[in-house]
Amino acid sequence: MNAGILGLGRYLPEKIVTNADLEKVMDTSDEWIRTRTGIEQRRIANDDIDTSDMAYEAATAALKNADVSAEEIDLILVATVTPDRPFPSMACVIQERLGAKKAAAMDVSAACAGFMYAMITAQQFIQTGVYKNVLIVGVEKLSKITNWDDRNTAVLFGDGAGAAVVGPVSEGRGILSFELGADGSGGKHLLQDGEYITMNGREVFKFAVRQMGESSLNVLDKAGLKKEDVDLLVPHQANIRIMEASRERLGLPVEKMAKTVHKYGNTSAASIPIALVEEMEAGKIKEDDLIVMVGFGGGLTWGAIALRWGK
Repeated sequence: MNAGILGLGRYLPEKIVTNADLEKVMDTSDEWIRTRTGIEQRRIANDDIDTSDMAYEAATAALKNADVSAEEIDLILVATVTPDRPFPSMACVIQERLGAKKAAAMDVSAACAGFMYAMITAQQFIQTGVYKNVLIVGVEKLSKITNWDDRNTAVLFGDGAGAAVVGPVSEGRGILSFELGADGSGGKHLLQDGEYITMNGREVFKFAVRQMGESSLNVLDKAGLKKEDVDLLVPHQANIRIMEASRERLGLPVEKMAKTVHKYGNTSAASIPIALVEEMEAGKIKEDDLIVMVGFGGGLTWGAIALRWGK
């Protein structure tokens, strides 16, 4: 039984923080941020909006888009590294708020690759026939673990949520192939150290450029497809230079890569589903399109999926 995306939804906080706003509070500049990251602004959640609030809004939108009720959900997976609290899980909080009474629920911790890990976890339950409908949410309130005195990391991150309902789709559609990986020896390069995110930008950049390209090519090879078959690349929206390197490895034109990093910054586990919604709403995803999603994150972790769009 093939597993694919039945519906998508997202939530972005209203508050916009531009590079010009950051110039006023730290030693940085709009030009410095844009040339190194491609980021122009990011969304920041107010103190009264927590991770679970954003996740709930995105989940509700995805259920509506999929035309699936909360009572029909069998499993809820929430990919996040910024839960409201260590436990109960965000998935359990969302289950209660949605009224998804029959759903099992758990969180997935793979940082920015979390949505990919959750997608493949969902696929296993659906392919084996154990569950039919799985709700996945990638959500982060990174602003609460960002050191606003550290210009190297503070300029990168934003808040937001993206969600997908995953379920059975017709033959030849849905997830065609995947790759998941981890390298714990690189964990020291990107982590939450005490209260805040710390990052060795140079090492993370080198890892991401190599791994995003390799993983994209690997999933195409596993699916028996070629670079020319790709209709849309949806990379983790971390840094435009990393994204462009992945696009160039696949030999794709600019218009075949989803890009939201300039508007929302790096929203970690939320970035790929948010970008998918953006492309869907813009009418850029068509029936039977081949989509490659690829991400990397703290851990170090990575994941890629080749997916044929449609039910």
